[in-house]
Amino acid sequence: MASEKSKEQSKVHTARQLRDAVELLVKTIFFLCGFVAVASVLFISVYLVISGLPAMLEIGVTDFLLGDTWDGKNGPHGILPFILTSFAGTAGAVIVGVPVGVLTAMFLAKVANQRVASVIRSAVSLLAGIPSVVYGLVGMVVLVPAIQKAFKLSSGACLLAAIVVLTVMILPSIINVAETSLRAVPKEYEEASLALGATHTETIFRVSLPAARSGVATAIVLGVGRAIGEAMAIIMVSGNVANMPENLFTSVRFLTTAIASEMNYATVGSLWRESLFSIALVLFLFIMLINVALNVFVKNKKEG
Repeated sequence: MASEKSKEQSKVHTARQLRDAVELLVKTIFFLCGFVAVASVLFISVYLVISGLPAMLEIGVTDFLLGDTWDGKNGPHGILPFILTSFAGTAGAVIVGVPVGVLTAMFLAKVANQRVASVIRSAVSLLAGIPSVVYGLVGMVVLVPAIQKAFKLSSGACLLAAIVVLTVMILPSIINVAETSLRAVPKEYEEASLALGATHTETIFRVSLPAARSGVATAIVLGVGRAIGEAMAIIMVSGNVANMPENLFTSVRFLTTAIASEMNYATVGSLWRESLFSIALVLFLFIMLINVALNVFVKNKKEG
């Protein structure tokens, strides 16, 4: 009996050791994954600062950021048109895309029946899987000529075309994340609202949407990141000319398209190439500031 009991204890001890070893292995893997993510962000940040800051200092921070003329090869190197264009294009896409995306997510999560929701989700998933170059190709072949004909322009490749393409491209990110957040709202919240006499629509807008605020803000951040970081599709529909965005029908160039269109031609070690890295640094800081601003906004709303 004592021998059998000792064997059972030994088996239990061995199983516990095995479980602890597996637990330690899983924790180590999780730590390494987190470390790789943080290290990647730090590496990119440091690399952009090291590569982009010298050219910015050589040109002059004020001249670089506020200069309205860009000639990459010979100078001057002023990127104000790129900054304003990126801001205008992103703002336009967000102004149109966020309401459409959030309302679509609310419809899918709270209103639509299973059959209709399944069809719309399939369409959204298809939009998410389409490569950027395809969006650009369709925009160049269909949208650009349509704008040119509708507004009697010499060229339909303009800021308006870029905004329309960006709006369509950010919709899948916004819809998927916002719908998931809305579905995560506890049913008790909505049931309590309905019990107090609120209508279904009032409950969605006044209870479900505020409760899912954090997830909706995350969806907006993802949409903004997609809009700011897009290059290939925008090159094909925006005209890719370093003009100030005076109106929606001006041919323009974004921060991303400036890098993508000139990097292959810039000589290694030249001020031209280093200034393109400076544009990348500005773009990176632009995205960081937007993320911080939205996160602070959400945090303040929660505390309030």
